[in-house]
Amino acid sequence: PILTLACFPSYPVSRPCLYNGMPAHFADSLQTEKVYKMLSVSQPAPAPEAIAKLYRPASVVDKAHIHSRWLDSSRSLMQQGVQENDRLWLRFKYYCFHDLEPKYDVVRLTQMYEQARWAILLEDIDCTEEEMLLFGAIQYHINKLSLSEPQTMTSSPAMDDLDSALQGLEVKLDGAESSPQDMLENLTAPELNDYLKIFRPKRLTLKGYKQYWFKFKDASISYYKSKEESLGEPIQQINLKGCEAAPDVNVAGQKFCIKLLIPAPEGMNEVYLRCENEEQYSRWMAACRLASKGKSLADRLFQSEVQSILSFLAMQQTNPNTHTDDSMSINTHSLVSPRYSKKYKVKQLTPRILEAYQNVAQLSLTDALLRFLQIWQALPDFGISFVVVRFKGSRKDEVLGIAPNRLIRIDLGVGDVVKTWRYNNMRQWNVNWDIRQVAIEFDGNVNMAFSCVTADCKIVHEFIGGYIFMSTRSREQSDTLNEELFHKLTGGHEAL
Repeated sequence: PILTLACFPSYPVSRPCLYNGMPAHFADSLQTEKVYKMLSVSQPAPAPEAIAKLYRPASVVDKAHIHSRWLDSSRSLMQQGVQENDRLWLRFKYYCFHDLEPKYDVVRLTQMYEQARWAILLEDIDCTEEEMLLFGAIQYHINKLSLSEPQTMTSSPAMDDLDSALQGLEVKLDGAESSPQDMLENLTAPELNDYLKIFRPKRLTLKGYKQYWFKFKDASISYYKSKEESLGEPIQQINLKGCEAAPDVNVAGQKFCIKLLIPAPEGMNEVYLRCENEEQYSRWMAACRLASKGKSLADRLFQSEVQSILSFLAMQQTNPNTHTDDSMSINTHSLVSPRYSKKYKVKQLTPRILEAYQNVAQLSLTDALLRFLQIWQALPDFGISFVVVRFKGSRKDEVLGIAPNRLIRIDLGVGDVVKTWRYNNMRQWNVNWDIRQVAIEFDGNVNMAFSCVTADCKIVHEFIGGYIFMSTRSREQSDTLNEELFHKLTGGHEAL
């Protein structure tokens, strides 16, 4: 069909043009086409023996030593002593994945999957047994589809132009002012009311969850001793805007908890909410996620978020009555980490992975890759890079966790989070290159300084500068990348 696009305004886009189903720069020659086909197909499942021989970090200190190996992005490979035939790891360093379009980014999507898969198999990131079985089931599904469904896409120039125009129109609508109807919805925003259990972790205490009557309105939750007392003043009201909501779920054990990190002047306060069942959990988790972005229950995304959470929980449910003929072809120990290979025999793992497989068997290859990445990103420790440091005034080494939106101080002895600082509260950071010390100032006259033990402070500087740069990007600006600003924020004294 012939599509008239003259009525759409043109928007600058950074997406590559597609040619023969691949980005045009990969279609320059037969050699580059081979490279594209190699990079856009996930690798076969590795042999269990190969996984067992690879290095696996046994502690957070081991992870810190791995993260100390990043090269300096402001210097060339030769300047850093890299010679011909040296082997390097190519990894996504920053866990902020902007502008991911499966139609155009098949290579990027596949390489992200490979990085996530190896992080799971080598136990670089912790997950529950249920999550490991689900990861194994999706890997098995992806391996099957990769053999029968190559990652090729047909291209239509008219449709590509239409996609670009619609994307620009969507950006324009997102930036539009609220309509009178939206304003009315916000004024009459619905509420959530339920009995939930709350727990605030504190040192040297064994107190558990206590049940209260909770009320969710706008972007805040309030709780009372009982439903009858909810007409009066709450025990506490918690503003969730800017918070982080992470799942703490075990479907088999009927554990449905929400871990909240609430912004506070001294860092982040930790709060756990425990729900009775999946339906209650899905509503409150969806509400917390929207509230973290400053949105209320009146937002149109609320119901779709609830359904997305329910479908994710359904994937972790087992169906022991389901039978399949794939049990002979599955290489179970190639799909899970060595910890579970040692814990269970093949005949124990295989039926459990195949049970989980029934919940993902209908996904397309692209959807399976995206679902694997979504579950990876939902893990509590996702995106945290570790460095062993010594804080100013302290006599012992501690761990600094560097996440996409915050810095985390971790006690090296027991592994507890001592304090958290968010980047959006950061006023400035400086590096004293002579004594190799990083100093950071936050709002409220909060200051901290540390020297790095396992890594050069340039690595920490690059992480902080890179994540600050990522936080300045918005959807409207995502098509133009200010490389000069990135190098200024990450290059340190060499960039200046």
